[in-house]
Amino acid sequence: MLDLTFALTKGRLAEKTLSLLSQCGIHCEDLSEDSRKLVFVDPENHVRFFMAKAADVPTYVEQGAADIGIVGKDVLLEEQKDLYEVLDLGFGKCRMAVAGFPEGKKLLNQRGDFRVGSKYPEIARRYFLSRHQQPLILKLNGSVELAPIVGLADVIVDIVETGSTLAANGLVVLDAFLEISARMVVNKASMKLHAERINGLIQQMSEALRRMEDGR
Repeated sequence: MLDLTFALTKGRLAEKTLSLLSQCGIHCEDLSEDSRKLVFVDPENHVRFFMAKAADVPTYVEQGAADIGIVGKDVLLEEQKDLYEVLDLGFGKCRMAVAGFPEGKKLLNQRGDFRVGSKYPEIARRYFLSRHQQPLILKLNGSVELAPIVGLADVIVDIVETGSTLAANGLVVLDAFLEISARMVVNKASMKLHAERINGLIQQMSEALRRMEDGR
């Protein structure tokens, strides 16, 4: 039997995914972000795992280096890769939002002539185009909350969980426009080659998620 390879997003999504998979009988006890190993194996179930940065997971899956990936919907929308999105895992929930100083609200009604800082330039571009706006969008990689504080951008587009970082810096959510959660994605060729195994796993994971929901 051929191995199924999972690309997991580093951090909390990986931890939650492994906990979910363990309820489906799939285990990888030696998988750790602190380990120097790059690939981990559950030989009994013929499953391999590796962890990657979120933005890289869709590429690994699209190109067939991984059969299955677990990654946030925000990354999928930004990267726009050719793969199957098969299951909403329901954890890692947050919102994609426009944020800035309270007075920035008026900018959302302007045609353009303002600047937007974001780790998600494609999502930001599509959002503002839907509003018939074409601001200058600046791609940032670090703490985007800094951009309006130092005058680099008028507003930002970013994921918001609790909003505590925004509040601590005098910023507010101006428009929350997209709900985000972790998704399971599958390589298109793998879905054909391993259809029975992958569909069975989707069913097992769906049932485990329902049990978790019912147990709350």
